[in-house]
Amino acid sequence: MFSYGVAVGMFHIFPYAFIRSALQGLGQLNGGNFIVYYHPVRNPNWKPIFNTADACDGLNLVTRIGDDDRLVAEVLDMEGRPLQTWNVDWFERWPDAEYLPSEVKPRSRPGCQIHGAVVAPNGDLVFNYDYLGLMRLGRDGATKWRLPYQTHHSVHLSDDGRLWVCGQERMFEDEKAHPWRTAPYDASTILEISPNGEILTKWSVEGLLRKNGYAGLLGLSHGFTNGYARQDILHLNDVETFPASMAEGFFKKGDILVSLRNISTIFVFERDTGKIKYLTTGQMVWQHDPDFIDGNRIAVFDNKGGGVLAGDAPASRLLVFTPGESEPEIRFTGAPEHPFYTKIMGKQQWLPNGNVLVTETDGGRGFEIDGAGRIVWQYVNFVKPHVVGIVQEVTRLPADMKRLFERPTGVARGASPIGLDKG
Repeated sequence: MFSYGVAVGMFHIFPYAFIRSALQGLGQLNGGNFIVYYHPVRNPNWKPIFNTADACDGLNLVTRIGDDDRLVAEVLDMEGRPLQTWNVDWFERWPDAEYLPSEVKPRSRPGCQIHGAVVAPNGDLVFNYDYLGLMRLGRDGATKWRLPYQTHHSVHLSDDGRLWVCGQERMFEDEKAHPWRTAPYDASTILEISPNGEILTKWSVEGLLRKNGYAGLLGLSHGFTNGYARQDILHLNDVETFPASMAEGFFKKGDILVSLRNISTIFVFERDTGKIKYLTTGQMVWQHDPDFIDGNRIAVFDNKGGGVLAGDAPASRLLVFTPGESEPEIRFTGAPEHPFYTKIMGKQQWLPNGNVLVTETDGGRGFEIDGAGRIVWQYVNFVKPHVVGIVQEVTRLPADMKRLFERPTGVARGASPIGLDKG
C-alpha cells in the first residue's frame, strides 16, 4: 500500500486525479491558500508599539491581517496611530475577476494576501492581491486602475516611476524542455509596468536561466512530492532594479535582482543583454526580499537558514552577500532569548540611518534594529489578547511624506487603532 501511494504521487496513476481535485477544492474553500493567519504571541512582554529616539524617523506602511479575517493596508506614524486606511477587501474591489483560473478564485475572506505594496510619491497605494492581480488606489480610496494578471509577492517602484512586479502565467500544454512539466503548470515572469498600469516589458525567468546555461537549476525542486512544487518549480518572490541614486560598483544601473525561493537562489542580470552577471544558490534556505544595499553588496532575508543543524531551533537570518567572497556575512539572526523566525514571507529594509527594518510575518510584527542588533522600534499586530495576526509587510516611508497623510485629528478617515490597546 505504501509503495502504491508513492507511485500515485510519482506517476499520477489512479486515484491521483481525485486526490488533486479534492485538494483544489479545499484550497478554494480556504481562499486559495493554506496560510495560518493567527498565532499565539511569542513574547508576552511585547508592547504593541515600542519606539525610541534611535529609530529612523518617518511613517510606516503596514499590510496585515486584522481581526475577523480582514485585509488591512494602512499608514501609521511612529507611535502606531493610523493616518490613512484603504479599503482593500478583494470581494468589494474585484468582484468580476473572470480572467483567473477557477481553482484560484477566492471563495471566502480574506481570500488572499496583500503581498507586495508601495506608496507612490503622491500618496497612491499600489499593491498585489497575491496571485490575483495588481491595483492602484488613490488616497481618497478611488480605484485608479487594475491589472488583470496573476501578479504576486513584491512590488518595486523604480526611480523613473515604473513598477517591477513578479508574475505568473498558467500554461495548458506540456513543457517538454528540461524539466518536463505536465500541464497545467505556472511559468514565472518578470513584469515592468507603467505608472498607468500597462505592461511594458515581460521576461520569462525560465528563459533567462536557460539562456545563461543554468537549465539545471530548473530541476532542483522538480522532485518535490507535492503538486504545488511541481506546478511552481521556481517560486519567484522578488524583483527590483539597481537604484539610479546609488553609487555603482560591481552592480550597475540597469541591473535587475531576482529571487527564486524554491531553489534557494538569487541572481542579477543585465537588462539590455539578459546576461546573468551574478548568481548564488544554496547558502540560504527559501529566502525572500534581496535588496541592493550598495554597488557591491546584496542583503537577503534568509527564512530558514539559521536552523540548519539537527536539533537546532528554527531561526531566520539577515545575510549580506558580496560577489567574490565565499560566504555571506550574518547581519542578524534569532537567539533562544530573542527568537526571530518566520516560515513564510518576511521583508527587510535598510534605512538611511544604517538601521534595518524587519518584517517577521509569522511573529505578527515589524521591528527595527540598529548596528548592534538592538531593537529600537517595534510594531506588533495584536488582534486580541495574546494573539497576533500575520504581518505581510512593514515599510518605512520618508519623513517628508507626513505632509501627505497627517491631519489635524491625527486619525485617518475610517481608521481604527487596532493593535494599540489590545494584547
